[in-house]
Amino acid sequence: MRTGTIPRVLGTAAALAALLTTALAEPAVAERSTTPGRALSQAAAPADFTHPGVLVSRPQLDFVRGRVQAGAQPWKSAYDQMMGSKYASLTRTAKPRAVVECGSYSNPDNGCTDEREDAIAAYTLSLAWYITQDSRYAQKAIQIMDAWSAVIKDHTNSNAPLQTGWAGSSWPRAAEIIKYTYSSWPGSGRFGTMLRDVYLPEVAGGSHSNGNWELSMTEAAIGIAVFLEDRAAYDKAVGKFRGRVPAYIYVTADGSLPKVAPGSGLDTRAKVITYWQGQSTFMDGLSQETCRDLTHTGYGLSAISHIAETSRIQGQDLYPEIADRLRHGMGLHAKHQLGTPVPSSLCGGSLKDSLGPVTEVGFNALANRLGYAMTNTQTLTERQRPAGSNNLFVAWETLTHANNPA
Repeated sequence: MRTGTIPRVLGTAAALAALLTTALAEPAVAERSTTPGRALSQAAAPADFTHPGVLVSRPQLDFVRGRVQAGAQPWKSAYDQMMGSKYASLTRTAKPRAVVECGSYSNPDNGCTDEREDAIAAYTLSLAWYITQDSRYAQKAIQIMDAWSAVIKDHTNSNAPLQTGWAGSSWPRAAEIIKYTYSSWPGSGRFGTMLRDVYLPEVAGGSHSNGNWELSMTEAAIGIAVFLEDRAAYDKAVGKFRGRVPAYIYVTADGSLPKVAPGSGLDTRAKVITYWQGQSTFMDGLSQETCRDLTHTGYGLSAISHIAETSRIQGQDLYPEIADRLRHGMGLHAKHQLGTPVPSSLCGGSLKDSLGPVTEVGFNALANRLGYAMTNTQTLTERQRPAGSNNLFVAWETLTHANNPA
């Protein structure tokens, strides 16, 4: 995907609706429980939320600051990359809008790029503040967040849910760091109101479009829930996560067909195969979007990692529930991105694009913390360092998560 554009999903919304409602003369596929023995609505929210606690924790930030101050690699080069980016600029001027209108492929792009990049900038500046302890960076982050919370009222057009998910994933990361590590942010309450009234309603209900949509929306929802200390919203987001991840990454234990997300309407084999981009041969780690392209697959894998990382910080680690899927998902795509020939049984023997800078968080959790052997993912991760930003919702993950033991 080109920088500053938003991808289309399965054609138009009308086409997707047609897919999910077309009657096909085949045996029905039962909607199976996606997590055996576990109710999707099971409470997950902590009794007491940990702050800062969206994607990065204070111990993780302390580790990063120490590594950067010591000039250690790869953190120092990742820090230099971040500080040299447009997102760390102390002269940035926020560009808030009351209504952000985003159509497919950012057409129209009325505030879409501005919103996403201002949110990434706020997060970047919050990291810069914590590492340097230079209050100018905190003040600039606050300036950007206050500018948007004073103005924005809605997201519209076909990509509104995805746009809200992307920007809504970055905002709480920034807000958590500033609110809980900087001396004063008088506008934090208004910012919380913005997240509750403008962002959460758009992302909390999920989506039955391509899986990266619902996963990004769920990432935003869980981050917002942490900032708002909203246990009900947190539990709802985890329920969405538990339903969607097994329907996004296939493992052979699933049987002859992938699992389907609750309420998806994918009740025949033909519908499932069509939803999986026409792929009818399933293998460990295959994603619902693999045969679309690796870039969108990377969005989904990244959001899964981010949600699990936030859950770990909040005290109920979701990684063990999805570790097998995530490690296979990262490994399969990393292997072929590294050059292993694609068999004809996989997407007709051809894969498009690349995953992007999305493997650091999941690799650190699964390989370094949980001890899984992930040779291909490790090779790709180290080759891509320092991982920068995809200008959508991923930013500086070599800096924040490379070999981070906290």
